[in-house]
Amino acid sequence: MRLIFVHGWSVTNTNTYGELPEALATTGGAEFDLDIQHIYLGRYISFHDEVTMDDIARAMDRAFRDLPGNNATHIEPFSCITHSTGGPVVRFWVDKFYGTTARNNPDTWPLKHLVMLAPANHGSALAKLGKERVGRIKAWFNGVEPGQRVLNWLCLGSDGQWELNEKYLEYDYASHEFYPFVFAGQGIDRRFYDFLNSYLVEPGSDGVVRVAGANMNYRYFSLIQNRENMIRKRPLTYALEPERDVRVSRPVPIGVYNQYSHSGEKMGIMRSITADDTQAPVVQDILKCFRVDSAEDYRTRADELEQLTREQQENGDRFCMLVFNVCDDEGEQIRENNYDLFLLAGNGYKPHQLPKGFFRDKQMNDKCGRLVYYLDANKMSEIKDGKFGLRVVARPSAGFSYYCAAEFHSDGAMAASLFKANQTSYVNIKLHRCVDKNVFRFDPASAGRASFKKIKPSGDLIDNR
Repeated sequence: MRLIFVHGWSVTNTNTYGELPEALATTGGAEFDLDIQHIYLGRYISFHDEVTMDDIARAMDRAFRDLPGNNATHIEPFSCITHSTGGPVVRFWVDKFYGTTARNNPDTWPLKHLVMLAPANHGSALAKLGKERVGRIKAWFNGVEPGQRVLNWLCLGSDGQWELNEKYLEYDYASHEFYPFVFAGQGIDRRFYDFLNSYLVEPGSDGVVRVAGANMNYRYFSLIQNRENMIRKRPLTYALEPERDVRVSRPVPIGVYNQYSHSGEKMGIMRSITADDTQAPVVQDILKCFRVDSAEDYRTRADELEQLTREQQENGDRFCMLVFNVCDDEGEQIRENNYDLFLLAGNGYKPHQLPKGFFRDKQMNDKCGRLVYYLDANKMSEIKDGKFGLRVVARPSAGFSYYCAAEFHSDGAMAASLFKANQTSYVNIKLHRCVDKNVFRFDPASAGRASFKKIKPSGDLIDNR
């Protein structure tokens, strides 16, 4: 078999792969006809500001076609192991060059197995810190100044993540003989802790990427404000109602390990493996993934990794992420500082009725205005009767054009879906934009000329949708 390795962001040396390629060749050589001559170590430029994810995908496609046995119209079947940002890089390449075609013609897929180690599929909380601070974190880099445009993609809630993951909702992997897997660590190598950045020791993460940020099992949920239904006892607050059913990704097997962290020679999920470490859990589990050759095998492997994850997380903390996008029904994004979002719970749907200790972290993506919550999934499961809600107060809230407050009240099933442990939920909230009729009026010419500088809103809203 041909095996490709793809590294993470701002890597400048192929020693980042450690000796994992040699360990796999030694352990799986006979079974998979895998020797070092069949293994290729990817190297791509991500530490220059001008380089984008799309640039990397385009260059990757050319690099594939330049390999022996490939050409402009054909790529030989291969399997791929990625680390960190390498996971979304390969997924971006798949969607760009095979997404539409592959859904209609499964024979066009050259990639058979995609094993993603600590992938930043839903970003990393560290990316928010910015180029200079992130570049100094030894857990991720070694004094290399990272590229800004890829960094923007990695920020939690970015446009790139939202768009790519929404596209992947349509993928039926096994029917196309394409088998992706996720391996995530939740061990912390405290040698990398700088005492200033709590994200490096964040529970539910490997020190860089959260388990919920790696997991390819996720959902999209869209709510739209209904101005016909006012929330009782809340003046000028209108209900948010599901715009469509919750869209859930196709299942992707994920295994979680307590002993692995993101990087480093001691605990890194990739770098710590030595050539003679053939019995390492990650080595053996990768080979088991390579044996998958059918939808039935894929389901069996998913069950095995689910059991592993349960054992590793038994009696431990588990977390989930929620990514909120707030816009209006005209398509305008409501950005940072222009809205407040509150989580609610209980019979009266009040903030103070949320479980104690449920909250871990929140981040606002400054570029797109998406708000990301990191919550204790075990605590959120304690919400009585699953009565969970959201309240959004957007600005302006009065004037010629404004928004009314909006509120969503869930039932038990919906709350359980949104707060799945180790998973991410994307929540799109669409508010109704209120426009007063006095924004535009006509006066008869016979009435003469008059100033309308001090005209006030009439309170009569237009409804021309």
